[in-house]
Amino acid sequence: MFTHSFLGTNDIAASRQFYDGVMGALGYPSVPLPHGTLYPGEAGKLLVAKPANGEPHTVSNGHTLGFHAKTYAEVDAFHANGLANGGTCEGPPGVRVNVPGQMYGAYLRDPDGNKICAFAPNAG
Repeated sequence: MFTHSFLGTNDIAASRQFYDGVMGALGYPSVPLPHGTLYPGEAGKLLVAKPANGEPHTVSNGHTLGFHAKTYAEVDAFHANGLANGGTCEGPPGVRVNVPGQMYGAYLRDPDGNKICAFAPNAG
């Protein structure tokens, strides 16, 4: 459905450290760029970079970017790596009873305040 998703940052080094940890836990490589970092995957790309208009990044209220994890262990590693690399917890790993299929997931905020999550199917 999507070709890519773009998240703004005001601090390329801090965002790269955070996303290298969480995206690496999900198996995505890091491609450093002068204005940010690209994380390519088969189903699309994530770009975390300075806003193209030159204005400072601000957080979008209500926006959450979700990533697919293959296993519960990947969700756990995603969350642990995020906390270890400057992120904050927005919901620890666990089964989400209010999510369709009651999937296993975890939520984080990156160093710029963007909300992200990872979910795995009920396969553990």
